[in-house]
Amino acid sequence: MSTRLHFLILRQNKSAVMDLFIFTFGALFSVMNPIGSVPIFLSLTQDDSKRSKKRTALWTSINVLIILIVSFFAGRYILNFFGISIDVLRIAGGLIICMSAYGLLMGATGKQRGVSKKVTSDAQHRSDVSLTPLAIPMMAGPGAMSLLIAMYQDYPGYLDKVIIISAILVSCLSIFIVLRSSNYISQLLGASGIVAVSRIVGFLVMAIGIQYIINSLLIIFKIE
Repeated sequence: MSTRLHFLILRQNKSAVMDLFIFTFGALFSVMNPIGSVPIFLSLTQDDSKRSKKRTALWTSINVLIILIVSFFAGRYILNFFGISIDVLRIAGGLIICMSAYGLLMGATGKQRGVSKKVTSDAQHRSDVSLTPLAIPMMAGPGAMSLLIAMYQDYPGYLDKVIIISAILVSCLSIFIVLRSSNYISQLLGASGIVAVSRIVGFLVMAIGIQYIINSLLIIFKIE
């Protein structure tokens, strides 16, 4: 093999690795939308000290990481146990993602993501809100879980799985950074700015959900 050919193959491999990483990170970040969770985070931690807010942000990102990793590796066994095909999961996940996207587009982030006023009120009376409702159902919800379960089937290679796990780690790190900087983000963007960003993200999330549904329908009906 010539040096030039080896270089071209290596370059293509690096490009494929980067494409998968960017796709996974972009899809997860869009579906979880930590920026849209800033107002709820501030509401739930309004009486906490800076140190306590930092701790909550850290444990929220850790909880999301654990949930996503477990979903990624154990999801297929759950599907097999209940006899659910991966294509059906993609359609169900696509519908959930589209519903979340619709909530973002309409500005109803809290309600559409499974956080009602009753849940928020209950959370404010508990010492730790990092698991519920911040991690579940706000960020590590059914949309993100179904996305990763499907990706486990779509990318069976060991290198692919390492890349996807790396993207999950970076996504959870971004959650910590966003929540840790929630006061600054809120002051910088304001309520209208956060809604605007959420609607832009909602549009991207809607596209991801629709693409998942279309791909699954094409496979089910064997349309080329």
